[in-house]
Amino acid sequence: MDLIYALDLVGTFVFAISGLLTASQKKLDLFGGFVIAFLTALGGGTIRDVLLGATPVGWMKDLNYLLVVTGGILATYLFHRYILKLRRTLFLFDTIGIGLFTILGLNKTLALGLSPVIGVMMGTVSAVFGGVLRDTLCNEVPLIFRKEVYATACIAGGVLFLALQAAGLEYHVNVLCTVLFIIVLRVLAVKRRWGLPGLKVE
Repeated sequence: MDLIYALDLVGTFVFAISGLLTASQKKLDLFGGFVIAFLTALGGGTIRDVLLGATPVGWMKDLNYLLVVTGGILATYLFHRYILKLRRTLFLFDTIGIGLFTILGLNKTLALGLSPVIGVMMGTVSAVFGGVLRDTLCNEVPLIFRKEVYATACIAGGVLFLALQAAGLEYHVNVLCTVLFIIVLRVLAVKRRWGLPGLKVE
């Protein structure tokens, strides 16, 4: 199995868990939980593919994505006691997801021959817009619009990937290093309360 494809499935799985945990916190029913998990896991990639003209979108051509989302939902229901014991579980799965999806979206865009700038933008779209849909439907202000380092971590990771690629770092090593960079940056930003300035217009 190709590394990128494997990471895509892993990212889909962890984002499905993230979505279902949010739905559970909001006391949604089983159907509502499935919808939120589905949109969280596949919403960002769907928006990216539509913007890139890559239709039908990925999950429509490969049912493994739907199976992985279903697996994430079942795993959360079956092992929710263990998952909820992890500290900041929702944050953990969300952070892993954005790290994976940023690089996946960037690589897919570059494979279409588009510019690196568009690649970074599409990587960020892939990573954050599933969460935007999740938070919006759950009546929360999306993380991307708060002061937290969220989309910024995706952009920084995308730029780092391009820099390491230009420096000649082996492709798979570059992917793993950049994903870890995004995860670590996001964790440090939350732990040390790094954030962008708030908007004040008077």
